[in-house]
Parts: sequence; structure tokens; C-alpha cells
Amino acid sequence: MSAPLDQREHFYRLLPDLLAQDERIVLVLAEIGVAYLEPHLTSDLRSRVVNVGIREQAMIGVAGGMALAGLRPIVHTFPPFLIERPFEQVKLDLGHQGVGAILVSSGGSYGWPQGGETHFGQRDVALLDTLDGWTVHVPGHVDEVEWMLRCAAAADDRVYIRLDGVCNERPYGQPDGTFTVLQQGNSGTVISIGPMTDRVLAAASGRDVTVLHASTIRPFDSASLREKLTAPDVMIVEPYLAGTSVLQVNRALADVRHRVSGVGVEPGERRKYGTVAQHDQANGLDVEGLSRSMSQFFG
Repeated sequence: MSAPLDQREHFYRLLPDLLAQDERIVLVLAEIGVAYLEPHLTSDLRSRVVNVGIREQAMIGVAGGMALAGLRPIVHTFPPFLIERPFEQVKLDLGHQGVGAILVSSGGSYGWPQGGETHFGQRDVALLDTLDGWTVHVPGHVDEVEWMLRCAAAADDRVYIRLDGVCNERPYGQPDGTFTVLQQGNSGTVISIGPMTDRVLAAASGRDVTVLHASTIRPFDSASLREKLTAPDVMIVEPYLAGTSVLQVNRALADVRHRVSGVGVEPGERRKYGTVAQHDQANGLDVEGLSRSMSQFFG
């Protein structure tokens, strides 16, 4: 049987097994996800699921306290409620206290557009980049969600797993965090993050460019970029705030004269709900828009 194509639903299906296998693991929610998860939980596991209500700052604080007590908390909600609203708690209750947790978001940047600006999450990775010690996974397929979650559950560090409603047709990511070479060329390099890769490959078809896929974006795989670099022109396509990883590319190529273009969700407020496809088109993240960006940048 093929895996379901919804990353969030696959996450919910994985949780009962993780809770059953490791008594350290606890799940902390702020109302969102409770109804979806309930059918997958047995009565003996419910004691390790804590719903704090619509109190996102408390959600992170509770997770920090649990981690101090030796537990391994998994914390789940939409990106703006997981990173933006409780950012001080993420910084202090986890980072400053030196404890770990697994933050799992859903909805990507605008996966539930009818929620409006309050539910748009394109700033999440950029905000985490201001903090130390975070591993950031951006799965492009449900199979990647599984190994990311299981590896994170077995560790003690700070991990962010960014789930999206969009999937590639097959998994491209590497469990060791290195980039995957999907196409080789001589006129430049495109780094595609998570669920962007199928459309990046479509836009790059027939172009003399290298395409690298990343499902783990922090730490950034500078070694693979340097090894596969041909022409010193690099485009990085991310499903969140445009330019988020440009600094990482610049650091990786600090001793190489290069140009870099960051393609992603454009800054500014979203004042129209629209559909996911319409937001992709407006941000140039559909195949046509990506093809246009490649033509303008690579020539």
C-alpha cells in the first residue's frame, strides 16, 4: 500500500507508535490537532498527551519543563503559533535552559489559506535562524517525515520539522542531512528545499544547471554545494520566506566569487485568502514562475 500523501495525517499515524515505544516521549498541544489525533490514540497513551488549550506560550514552557525532567516532548501546531507567538519561550525555555524538544508544525507557509494572516507561517525558519543549536527538517514526502521523527525522538536536541500539505512524487532526502544530486549541469546550481523539488525539476528541465535537493536545511550542507558547484551562480528555492538561506550559501562560498538568488515566499502581509495554487502563482513558486526566475538569473 502506498503512503498517504498528507504529511500531517502521516504524522498523526506515527505518534501512537512513538509514544508506545518510548516512555520518555510526551505530546504537547494547544488545542489544534486534538480532534485529528484522538482516533489514533489508545486509552493507555492519552496520559502522555497534554492539551494546554489556546495558550501557545504555555505550550512551549510546559515542553521546556518536561525536558528538564528528562522527558522528550513533541510539540505541535501551525507555524505562527509554534515559532512566532511563543518565540521568547522558544528562546529561553528551550534554548537558554539548554534542553531539547521536537517542534512539528503543519500547514507550511499558506497551507490553510482561509485562516488568513494569523495562520500564514512563512517567517518560521528565518526566526529560528536567530537562535543557536536547531536542526531544521523540511520534508518533501511522507516517507521523510517518518525517519525525521524517529531520529529526533531518539535524540535530545532541538529539532524543528516543518510539515506541508504538498508532497513530491517520491522521497529525495538523505537521513544524514546531505544534499541529493538530481541533475548535473555546467551553467549554475539550483538548491531545492523540501516539497519544492518536483516543480523545480520541471522548471529546470532542458537547462544546463545542477539541481540539488535538501530535506534538512539546518545544518546547511556546505560541503555538497562546494563539491558540485560549477558556474558560481546559485539559486536557492525555499517554501518559506524568500532569501532565508542566502546567508548560508554566502558562508559556504565565502572564498568563491559568486552570485546567489533566493526564491521563496515574498515578504509582506497576505490580505487575500485565495487558494494554495494562487499563492504559489503570486509568489512565483509554480513551475511557470520558477522557470521565469531561472531564465532571468541564469540567462
